[in-house]
Amino acid sequence: MSHSPRAHERPQLDDVSKAIIEQLQQDGRRSYAAIGKVVGLSEAAVRQRVQRLLDAGVMQVVAVTDPLEMGFARQAMIGIRVQGPLEPVADTLAALPEVDYVVVTAGSYDLLVEAVCESDEHLLELISDKIRSIDTVTSTETFMYLKLHKQTYSWGVR
Repeated sequence: MSHSPRAHERPQLDDVSKAIIEQLQQDGRRSYAAIGKVVGLSEAAVRQRVQRLLDAGVMQVVAVTDPLEMGFARQAMIGIRVQGPLEPVADTLAALPEVDYVVVTAGSYDLLVEAVCESDEHLLELISDKIRSIDTVTSTETFMYLKLHKQTYSWGVR
């Protein structure tokens, strides 16, 4: 989930909203009517709930692909060390089109960034020209993905 002001205003989710989310995690194309039968709401009520969850930034419904299968030859996780405030750097990185994931971490790295690139040259340009050129970035370490072994987003709700 991208950093946004909404991220700090977590709406309370009732059991019905959680059940709707679980249904969509299992199959993002499941119809509102089918979800309604499981959770006990009308199709219109499910549609309204889903829209509220989307508007609040609680969830997204997207097609998840394997970038390596979609013609992007290089995917990597980049560990980044920063001197000074992390949020401005995280915001700058999140705005890069090659970057699909940015997280502030504890441990050896201040930030972890997942990037998807078309080639080795594209990845080198991203690291050298766009990431290492940020004044407060002190070092990076790149972990190249060789094969996507598991990717899931169906961890449920609490």
